[in-house]
This record gives sequence, structure tokens and C-alpha cells, in this order.
Amino acid sequence: MKKVTHPCFMVTLVRRFSVVTLLELTFVATLTPWLRSRFTQRSGVVKSSTSSGDTVEHLSEESFVNQELYCSESYSKDIFQVLNEFWKSSMLTDLTLVKSCGLMVNFFSLSPVHKVILAASSDYFRGMFTCGMRESRQTQVALHFQLASELDVLIGCSYDGMIPLSWDSVFEISCTALQLQFQQALSLCLRFMRENIEVTSCLDVASFAEAYCMFELLEETNDFILRNFLEVSETAKFQDLTAEKLLELIRRDGLCVPTELAVFRAVYSWIETDPKERLGHAGVLMTGVRFPLMTFREFREVRAINMRMECFGNDEVQVELYGSALKEFGFQDKINRVRHPKDVLAVVGGDRLSPDRGHCVASRDVWFANSLHSCTGLMKEMEWKRLGEMPDKPRFRHGVATMTGRLYVVGGCYFYTKDDIMKSAYSYDPIQNCWKRLADMLQFRSNFSVVAHEARLYAIGGDKEINTNIDSVEMYIPETDSWSYVHPLPEVLSGHGVNVTNAGIFISGGFNSKYECLPSVFLYDPTRGGTYLADMASDRALHCMEALQGRLYVAGGVCNLKKFYTDQQACEVYDPGANAWTMVASLPVPHVGAASAVLEGKIYILGGYSQDGYTETRLIHRFDPCTLRWQNMGTLPGAITDIRACLLRLPQHLRF
Repeated sequence: MKKVTHPCFMVTLVRRFSVVTLLELTFVATLTPWLRSRFTQRSGVVKSSTSSGDTVEHLSEESFVNQELYCSESYSKDIFQVLNEFWKSSMLTDLTLVKSCGLMVNFFSLSPVHKVILAASSDYFRGMFTCGMRESRQTQVALHFQLASELDVLIGCSYDGMIPLSWDSVFEISCTALQLQFQQALSLCLRFMRENIEVTSCLDVASFAEAYCMFELLEETNDFILRNFLEVSETAKFQDLTAEKLLELIRRDGLCVPTELAVFRAVYSWIETDPKERLGHAGVLMTGVRFPLMTFREFREVRAINMRMECFGNDEVQVELYGSALKEFGFQDKINRVRHPKDVLAVVGGDRLSPDRGHCVASRDVWFANSLHSCTGLMKEMEWKRLGEMPDKPRFRHGVATMTGRLYVVGGCYFYTKDDIMKSAYSYDPIQNCWKRLADMLQFRSNFSVVAHEARLYAIGGDKEINTNIDSVEMYIPETDSWSYVHPLPEVLSGHGVNVTNAGIFISGGFNSKYECLPSVFLYDPTRGGTYLADMASDRALHCMEALQGRLYVAGGVCNLKKFYTDQQACEVYDPGANAWTMVASLPVPHVGAASAVLEGKIYILGGYSQDGYTETRLIHRFDPCTLRWQNMGTLPGAITDIRACLLRLPQHLRF
């Protein structure tokens, strides 16, 4: 008798025992029922006889007491690699697939396969081979109207778990995977669609998802279409939409467009593609256009386009849209909901003021402004919705930025001692609604700035501990999940303002090494350092800095007052062409340590506190560069001071 010890099961097999193939050992079960029944006996070593008279020794469960189980981590990978080699060399195969077209039967140009592999990877073949069907006893199985190229890809995926995909093939392969119930291959196809969706393919994905009742994929795809409607409406596939589908899209509140005129133009473009067939749908489609949201200048274009559409008409189809549109534009008998912004305004973390800092609790919350208006001409407070919480500890005086659709949260403090400054970093993917831990920064930082520039993140200056600021700058590369030092700042800085334009990274004000507020401004290059520009009219730190229409705006913060600080409410705008600063309207109230962002062409300043009164500023103010005025937009929902804000694109199901 020859003893063979299996790495996991320690089974002793005998010579002349009936042959069991590697495939059967791998896929039928971990142990055969015959062996399993003998392992469940509770005496020490049990001897059994085979039909040939040979004896098999096996172990009871009691024999495994005080023993460790060792398993190979690469076991499955190694086994499947061998099975893949078997398939490619037609070794131990037991099935050939053939193509059947009515009475005609033709062989596929496929290698023979293993039944057990097909049964393990496809519910269709599992049912065929394990439920007593006649195919389970055949060496050839006929498939109706399947393409050899697609089936070959799916069979290959069954052996190695990989599948080559492109937009030219993914829908055909997905349909075949659905028909033959290759679930793992189908999951890879759907993953490809989600991760690679773009404006030229999203409508095809939506049609596929709707045809096969994949409602989750359809919802995600519709979110993408609504968020990128302007770009999608310019594609050739947009012209192939049905009138019903187009109307469904333009009636959505979540449609992201810069102006309602863009919706009208998209509808007109669709009609213009085939005016003879589509002009009759014009009246119904125009009910999805919210004319009261247009300006008078935009509405004049509606009149001009209406005249062109009248030229398309004939005796059977008369088009008179301008009169009804004008009635809707001038008389608002019903509330017209404004489209939600393409990007939402998100606020992250922050703190609250308290005379006793020992009772302060920083925030982990992430909030976003879901909408800004209720109807035309009637502004209301911003509507806030809680998105969730940051992982790890709460934080304030941190840095945030968005890049490639993801939110990045870096550094900051979670309390007020020297050991409470952080260097951890996280990213949030709104599509997957999940957080990911990233590599830590090389340096602890608070009161610093993070910006995205040329597909890289830059963490600039800040305090490495209380009353100790630094001049170092770190660059984060997402592809390698790594931070590295780049050229330092011209001087140590914290509490400074940073923003990015086409010209590069601009840095203004902040505290120097003596914690004096600075009026200086410079253009920073990660490879060469800083180039100083014209000073601001006023020194400031803990202020906001935003770029809008090619100019830089600074607002809020504190300024020097002998040996102390006082509120800085003055606001300035920088013209890069003239290298000069100009004063604009001052803030109505102090905003020190506030957050800021630019949304739909306007600057938002959120929260902060008053240095003079040591009171929180819950208010949100919005600056309109056209009117040069500040407007009150309501209050913040959570933390007030040392918060950070950015723009973020959210899927529709998270926004409503």
C-alpha cells in the first residue's frame, strides 16, 4: 500500500484505487462523498475496504485535534493555470461545442472543452450537465445562433478569469454571457461599462441596461447622462433617441445644464436631424423646456429658432411654439424648479467655537448644497443634505480638493495639542459612494492648502505643530499612491490662500515665521519655486482666495493690529494682465477661517468666525461679479469654523 499525503486533507490512497481525474478532484467537491462519509466517523484510524479488496486508512475528526491547517495561498491560481494549459492543448477534454442553424450543424472553430469547467462557470451549462438532460451524456452539444468569437472569449474567461473588452465588443459579449449565464464574465463586462463610460457610449449603455432590465446600471448611466447632458447632446447617438426618451431626460430636475437655452438647442438639434418625421413631436418636447428660467436675451434666440422651424413645416404640420413659449415665459402660473447645479457645493469637517476648548468636538460630517432656488427670480436659503462621514478621526484646518471626480481630504487637526496634527489622506469616490485610505503625507500639516494641478495634488506649507510653520510642498501622484517633496516656498507660510488658473498656482497672504499677516502674492511653480507679483492692498491670513473669469478674488480673514489681529472684511480682485489689485465690495460680516468655492459663476464664502467678537459666523455669502454685490444665502447646517469646501459631482440617487 502506497501512502499519499494531500496538503490539506491527509488522505491515504491505495494502489489500483479507481482513477479520479484532476478535474473531478478540483471541481466536483472538496472531498468525494465516499471519503467525506468516512471522515465523519469518530474512532481514531478506521480501515475500509474497496471493491477490489484493498484497504484504505483514514482519520476521524478526533485525529485533527491540536493540529494546524496549512493551505497554499496560490493553490487556486496554480490549479487554474494548469487547467488552462490542459484546455489549450485539448488534454482531458470531454466536450465539443457545435453550431446549429435549423437543420444545418457546423462545428465551431473552438478547442474542445471540459464539461466541469463549463458547469462551474455557467448556470446554463450547469443545468444542462447536472439535471439528467441528454446533453450530459453527449460529447457534442449544439448551440443555436451563437458566434464562435464571443463564446471563445467566455470560455477563456472560465479558465483564467480574464476577458479582453472594448466598446466594439462589450455589448455582444455581454448578451452572450446573459444568454448562457456566464455570471463572472458578465460581471466583468458590467464593470467595464461602469468604469469606462463616456459621452460617446453612455446612450448605448442605457439602451442595453433598459433592454435587459438592469435597473442599477440604468440608474447609474442616466446619472451620467444628466450630469453630462450638454456634451451628450452633441454626439451622433443623441440624434437616435426616441422622442419619448428625449422628453424623459429633459423633464428631469437633475438635468445639469448651464442655461435652459442649452435644453432648447438640444431639442431643436434633434428635430433638425429629421424634420419631416420629428416636427410633429416639437410641441410635446417643448413642454420639457423651462422657458421661465431663460433671460430675455436667451428668449430672443428661441424666437429666431422658432421661425426656422416654421420653415420646416407643411400643410399637415403647423408649428407655432413661440406664442405658447412666450405665455409661459411671461406668466408664471406654476412654480418652475430650477435645474440642479452640475456640481454640488460640498463642505467637509470643521469645528465649533467654545470658551472651553476641552469641550470642543470637531466634525467628520460631509454636507452638500442640493439646490439654490425654488423658482425663477425667488432666491431662498441653500438646501443642505448630509452626504455622510469621513473615515478615521474628525478634522479641521485640513485640506480638500477634487480631481478626476474624486474628493481628496488631507491632513488637518482633530484637537488643539501639538500631537493632534495629522498627515493622513483619504479619497472619496461618489460613484461608488466609498472612501479609500491613501498614503500618508511625508509631513504633518494643518492650516495649509491643497490644490489639484495637472493631474497632481499639491499640499502647500502649513503648520507642522503649534506656532511652527513650514515652507515645504508635497506632490501626490494618484497612479503610484505616493507623496514626494517638490520645490519649497520662498518663505514659511500657514493660513495662506491658494488657487489655480491656467497660468499656474497662485498663493496670497498668510502668516510668516513670526505669525504676522502678509500682503504678498506670488506665482508658484513646483519645479522652480515662487515668482512674486504685486502685493495686495491689505495684509491678511486665514482668508479665502478663488479664481473666477481669469481673475483672483480674496475675501475675509484677519489682518495685523499692533501685536494682535483684527477682522479683515475688505475684498480685492487681481488682474493678472495688469498685475494689479482693485478693491471690491467688503464682506457684510467677518469670515475668518471660512470655506469658499465658485459655483455657477459666483463666489461663495461659508462660515468662519469673528476675531474681534470671538463669535461664529454661520452665514453664507455669495458674490456676483456682474453686480459686484454680496448676497446672504442662508446658514451652514453643521460645523462653522475651519471648514473646507469644494465642488463635487454626485450621482442623482445621492442628490435626492
